[in-house]
Amino acid sequence: MNNNSGASSNRIDSAPSKKANCASSYVTGNAPSYVTGSAPSYITDRATPQKINCASSNRIGVAFSHGKAFIPFITGGDPDITTTGELIYALCGSGADMIEIGVPFSDPIAEGPVIEAADARALGAGCTADGLFRLVEQVRARVGVPILFMTYYNPVFVYGNDAFAKRCAECGIDGLIVPDLPFEERSELLAPCRANGLELISLVAPTSDERTDMIAQGSTGFLYCVSSLGVTGERKALDDGARSIIARAKLAAPGLPCAVGFGVSTPEQARAVAIYADGVIVGSAFVRLVAEHGRAAAVPVARFADNLRRSI
Repeated sequence: MNNNSGASSNRIDSAPSKKANCASSYVTGNAPSYVTGSAPSYITDRATPQKINCASSNRIGVAFSHGKAFIPFITGGDPDITTTGELIYALCGSGADMIEIGVPFSDPIAEGPVIEAADARALGAGCTADGLFRLVEQVRARVGVPILFMTYYNPVFVYGNDAFAKRCAECGIDGLIVPDLPFEERSELLAPCRANGLELISLVAPTSDERTDMIAQGSTGFLYCVSSLGVTGERKALDDGARSIIARAKLAAPGLPCAVGFGVSTPEQARAVAIYADGVIVGSAFVRLVAEHGRAAAVPVARFADNLRRSI
C-alpha cells in the first residue's frame, strides 16, 4: 500500500450538523430520518460541527456494556474518502456500537472477492494510510463509538510500528485488527499499541483448537471469532462452529467479550449469532452495497444497518 500523504481532495469537508450523539436515535427509540425516508442531515447539511467529548480510555469496553454489540465493517476510501466519512456517520446514526475501517491493501489474503475488489477501488482512487488518519481525525469530532482499523501487517510495517500506533492514537483509533499477524508473533506491534493506549484485537478460527485458550487468555478489548473456514464473504448458511469456539474462549478468559465475523450478512444470521456471541460483525454485505451504490451509498447502508441493529 502506498503510504504517501493523500491529496487534500481526499478529505471530507466537514461533519454533519446533527447527531452529536450518534446513537441517540436508539436511546430514545426514534427511527433515524434516513430510515423513514427523508434525506440525512450529513448529506444535506455541511455546517461546522460541534465537538463532542469522545475521550475515553475504554470505549471498546463501553460498546459491549449495553447488550449485544453491532460492529459493521467498511473499506476505507471506497469509492473515495469523502464517501467513507458519510458512511461512518450513517452507520453511527443507525446504531453501530463500533465501526471497523479496512485499510486497503493490494494483497488482502483473508478477503473474498467483494472486499478484495473494494480494496482495489480504494487504492485506485488514491486512498492512503495518511488519508484515513486525517479522515478519522475529522469524524472523531462527531463520533463517540470505538473505531478500529482492520489492516494487514505490511502497511503497518512499511509505515513503522511505532509511528503507525502513535498516529492511530492521535487521530482517535481505538484498536487494530491484523488478520495476518500470528498471535505468537505480535510482540513487535503489541508494545507500541500498549504504549499508545490501543487494543490489538486477536482472532481465533475453527482451526485454532488448543491455541484458543492461549489466545483468549492473552487478549484484551474483545476476541474476534471467525465463523467458518475460508475468506470473508456473504454466506447462505453459517457454520455453528463459532458457538463452540466462544464457549471454549469464555472458559479460558471469563469476561472477555467475543464477537463473530466472516460470513454474517443478513438480519436473520445476525440474530442467530447474537444468541451466543457478545457482538456481531458484518462486513461484505455493507461493502457490496457500497459497490452497488457508489457515492450514493449512505442511505442504503443506513437502512441496512438499522435492520441489522434491530435484529440483535
